[in-house]
Amino acid sequence: MKQLTQPSDLCNSNREVCLAIGMFDGVHLGHQQVLKQTVLDASQNKSLPVAVTFDQHPANIISPEKAPALIQSQAQRIRTIESLGIEATLVIKFNKEFSLKKGEIFIKELAEGFGSIHSVCVGNNFMFGHNRDGDIALLEKLGKSMGFLAHGIQAVSLNEQIISSTRIRNSLRKGSLHDVNKMLGRKFSIEGTIIRGDGKGRKIGYPTANLDTTDIVLPPNGVYAANAKLNEKIYRSVLNIGIRPTIIRPEPSIQVEAHLLDFNENIYGKIIEIEFIEQLRDEIAFASTEELKKQISRDINKAKILF
Repeated sequence: MKQLTQPSDLCNSNREVCLAIGMFDGVHLGHQQVLKQTVLDASQNKSLPVAVTFDQHPANIISPEKAPALIQSQAQRIRTIESLGIEATLVIKFNKEFSLKKGEIFIKELAEGFGSIHSVCVGNNFMFGHNRDGDIALLEKLGKSMGFLAHGIQAVSLNEQIISSTRIRNSLRKGSLHDVNKMLGRKFSIEGTIIRGDGKGRKIGYPTANLDTTDIVLPPNGVYAANAKLNEKIYRSVLNIGIRPTIIRPEPSIQVEAHLLDFNENIYGKIIEIEFIEQLRDEIAFASTEELKKQISRDINKAKILF
């Protein structure tokens, strides 16, 4: 899939485009309906299906105090979008200048940049533009004057409640991984760069890969069975999220660290994706390092049964 920083990056394409517009955080079942409609439009019209999204959540600029942690990294989000048949993704830099742009101007600039738009697809409640002045009604109005189709896709529900990124974040924080997986249509995973930790895991015989998960929403502290994807290979692993209360530190902070089973390589700086299988237990403070080691061994054996 081609990644675009501006519409003109499709300089050699003479095809019309079908656009799906949204933040698409998590690419949940509701987002997938928007993207699938775009792919369908494109296939029926021999057009190019293109997703239009943003490099950060708009709230980071508009109301930083309310900005949510994200469900996926940008790379994860783009890969998931691609898996649905989208052939190119325009990632717009959402900054202060862009936040002041009226919704009508935004759409007209997209049309000018891409050359010709066959359709625009959004969630039925999607709002865009300065002061949220753009909605499906504006898209339908512009579509009539500019010659494109406008689709407002109805929200998808689970257990009689609308699926949304906000609902998924809340379910994650509660530890309701089963519900999260249903709303995503796949197992929940996180992705981050492997950074140096304090080496405590290696000292007790269980080396870990520490993940940088800045700005990513996490499930509750605890120990999880997980699959770790590294260098296109899958490794069974046990993941710990928490402050490691058994290890005394002056300023404890949340750490995310994975022990990959039957693995012992230097992988600092690599990108790793962790797919959650099941929570094994809550975070516990142990009386000694020896007790911790025994529990880690039990955690690994329990995880192996799940695998």
